[in-house]
Amino acid sequence: MTALYRNFDQEELDVQYRASATVPNMQDFVDEYGSRSVEARATMEHIADIKFGPGGEETLDLFPVPGNDKAPLFVFIHGGYWRMLSKNESSFMAPNLVEHGIAVAAVNYTLVPPADIDQIVAECRRSIKWLYDNAADHGIDPKRIYVGGSSAGGHLTGMMVAGGWQEELGLPADVIKGGLPISGLLDMEPISKCFVNEWLEMTLEDALRNSPDRNLPENPRENLCPLIVAAGGEETDEFRRQSKDFAALWQSKGGQAEYLECTGLHHFNAPLDLCHAGSEMSQKLVAMIKN
Repeated sequence: MTALYRNFDQEELDVQYRASATVPNMQDFVDEYGSRSVEARATMEHIADIKFGPGGEETLDLFPVPGNDKAPLFVFIHGGYWRMLSKNESSFMAPNLVEHGIAVAAVNYTLVPPADIDQIVAECRRSIKWLYDNAADHGIDPKRIYVGGSSAGGHLTGMMVAGGWQEELGLPADVIKGGLPISGLLDMEPISKCFVNEWLEMTLEDALRNSPDRNLPENPRENLCPLIVAAGGEETDEFRRQSKDFAALWQSKGGQAEYLECTGLHHFNAPLDLCHAGSEMSQKLVAMIKN
């Protein structure tokens, strides 16, 4: 068979990125995202369905820290290979983080189809713009905005810490103070060559334009925020390779980045580590935000 990307032929590359095939019960974990998020909304102070852009799906849920008028903010962007899930399954970490004095925003975006990658990235950036501009009205410190996400949300996290977009939206280049991509698709070239592109319909140019590893900040020594680049220890080689390579690339440009491999976790339960105050991922995130 002819190698299509690195040493993978088409079948092998598809296996590497078919995360759902790595566990027998993916839906159980998706259901847990949802049930924990429902509980958070039912039991916590929050503002639901805030419009941050012109599109009908451009909404977010915001969980402030009661009694704190200048709390840091963690913005979570959901995964689902850009075509599934929503903010409604994405506030599962709010109870843990708010308890630590960190506000949480769960961001929604238009899925593929009808959206494409360019539109989704633009929508998520508009959410950052809204949160920065309206921070003071919601007890948030605009100088302490952090972002994270899982899988496709990890890709979108990478595009939020990327350079070249902030000025156009009237934002400081260092508007994002830290990031946590979990199992992130931080190199989009293989995604343009595997089965996922059946619905993304990206050209190679589209993929590279929206690839975090090709869009580092222009002034890296000034604008490379600290990163925790996480992946489950039970993920495929390519998912772990993407996270390792991105952390190394960030470091090579002078940025602070830690590759965190979560032993015993896979693609779908790794994000749930953020629910647990004692987990390594949760502790490292809180330390990054609070220090």
